[in-house]
Amino acid sequence: MRDLQIIADRVEIEALRGEHADAAMIGDYDRFASLFTGDAVWRIPPANVEFIGRKEIRAGIERLQDAWEFWVQNVHPGTIHFDGDIATGRESIFEIGRQRDGRSVVMYGFFHDRYRRTPDGWKFTERVLEPQYLDTTALTGSPHVTWESPEAANTPSAEEAR
Repeated sequence: MRDLQIIADRVEIEALRGEHADAAMIGDYDRFASLFTGDAVWRIPPANVEFIGRKEIRAGIERLQDAWEFWVQNVHPGTIHFDGDIATGRESIFEIGRQRDGRSVVMYGFFHDRYRRTPDGWKFTERVLEPQYLDTTALTGSPHVTWESPEAANTPSAEEAR
């Protein structure tokens, strides 16, 4: 029976990590904050970002996401280690985006996590981003996708040109 519980716990934590990326990308900030315990900490040290508790995490993700013209994050399964009702893990990530001020980002890195089993399932108690590679070369693509021709894909629409 213990083996089945570990499998179920791994599936739940992988789903938690997937929800984190999905909620951030679609702007569901209430769902994003709900993935953390009430006393959780979310850190992005290279950006001097630290949010403590759901309220700060909720406000923080909204403020951070408002800075992006477009942003996509892909997550890849990593490690999970259990110690009863707590666990630690690491997840690989890839991000690409352009901020509203024109800065571009292509980043590969890790999330280092701590989790706790709660009555509502596994939640993050700590999530820390550790970039491994960063490229700030200007992205020439566009979030406004068209399939007309390769030239049209990178040509601003009349509305964008205004």
